[in-house]
Amino acid sequence: MANTPLMPKATAVWLVENTSLTFEQIADFCGLHMLEVKGIADDDVAQGIKGMDPISSNQLKRGEIERGQEDDKYKLRLQLSTVIIPKSKKKLRKRPKYVPVSKRQDRPNAIVWLVRNHPELKDPQIIRLVGTTKPTIEKIKERTHTNIANFSPVDPVALGLCTQSDLDNEVDMAAARIKREGGQMPKPAADTLLPTSSTIAGASNINPFDTPQEGLERTSDHNAPSEADSVFANFPSKQEDESGEEDRDDESTDHTDEDNPA
Repeated sequence: MANTPLMPKATAVWLVENTSLTFEQIADFCGLHMLEVKGIADDDVAQGIKGMDPISSNQLKRGEIERGQEDDKYKLRLQLSTVIIPKSKKKLRKRPKYVPVSKRQDRPNAIVWLVRNHPELKDPQIIRLVGTTKPTIEKIKERTHTNIANFSPVDPVALGLCTQSDLDNEVDMAAARIKREGGQMPKPAADTLLPTSSTIAGASNINPFDTPQEGLERTSDHNAPSEADSVFANFPSKQEDESGEEDRDDESTDHTDEDNPA
């Protein structure tokens, strides 16, 4: 659509009324369908639209129209504008982060968690993560918020307000800033989770088969009795079972002889 005139239908109305160009040529120049141009000629389409002269608006030269009228297969070429529009040097203001309505009530809890566990974060960083305002952060820090008693610290990652990577990036930026300033990282009020970079890097270097699991410690004494031997030690052996069966058979034969005397 960049190679079409500014007002395609109005230009097509003017070309239909003032030139003998074919419907295909007008449709190709204006970016319309041929049947739509035919409808304009039959007054079925674009009723009430005033035609716009593309020559007076420096979008088409008169010589192009004359060539198109002489050759039905000639395609009209749009005249490019010679006016150079300078680029704006003003930076566009970044819009605040959008938070769904269903999660906006969880933002104060996330702010309390960030203030408690990451005191090195500045207010703009918290605003980028949670999408809140600076007065709200100040009221929660100063504990002057009207509903401060009902707020409880909840991880913003668990609430779905930001990702763990975003949180890690903001913490890393704060740590780099404090290092440049020659300060020391403030100690959080509670224990926090390790960043994903540490957990992923550590997990990749650990072999689960190198360290014995709990309850499955390795024993260095190979001569120690196994657990199976201690369990089956109380059961009689096969020879004892056979001798016991023979004794029971002898006793049964003795009893039958006594019951049936000769």
